[in-house]
Amino acid sequence: MADVLLSGRPLAKRYQMGDVQVVALHDVDFDLRDRELAVLLGPSGSGKSTLLNLLGGLDRPSSGTIAYRGQDLSRATEPELTRYRRAHVGFVFQFYNLIPSLTARENVALVSEISERPMKPEEALDLVGLSERLDHFPSQLSGGQQQRIAIARAIVKRPEILLCDEPTGALDAETGRLVLEAIERVHRDLGTATAIVTHNAPIAQMADRTITLHDGRIASDVPNARRLSPKEIRW
Repeated sequence: MADVLLSGRPLAKRYQMGDVQVVALHDVDFDLRDRELAVLLGPSGSGKSTLLNLLGGLDRPSSGTIAYRGQDLSRATEPELTRYRRAHVGFVFQFYNLIPSLTARENVALVSEISERPMKPEEALDLVGLSERLDHFPSQLSGGQQQRIAIARAIVKRPEILLCDEPTGALDAETGRLVLEAIERVHRDLGTATAIVTHNAPIAQMADRTITLHDGRIASDVPNARRLSPKEIRW
């Protein structure tokens, strides 16, 4: 079994909404192992995006600890969390958040310029199958191509962890599979530990392990006996 890269013990997240306290996560234990591809599956409101945000250092737990290679992130200062996100974590979201006035190459270069050991933007774009679209602007590209630029931007700094929140949520099935192929290629070639949040159950077939969340709790955590390639997945 691979070493645990990132872990939470037991994580809770509570929000105060006026006089009402909303519990998004109830004392969840979670591990992401080195070079693992995990899918966090569940309906809207199940807590999966909340868990991903805690693991990525975008938010802090109300209680519990998060550890990256044994370092307690839940006690980290804001500058320490910024360094963690900048050096070790790549994020991919449902919406691409590209800068429309910049080309694909320039959007990716924004991250490479502030990274310690980046690959070249051209190399990252080639890894996601966009080497022929380097100088295209977002408006000249399809939604799937824009999402693959967002993936290239996330991985140009060579992160150890890639966190993807509904990366195919705004795409049709055929385009979504191309995006999943790009994520799988990055996972395989760069060796990133990858977690994909989705409400789309068939996507779990590409994972080493499927974690199902319901009402802020982990309902199941099971390894997949056989992983499918994104080309084999139908939804």
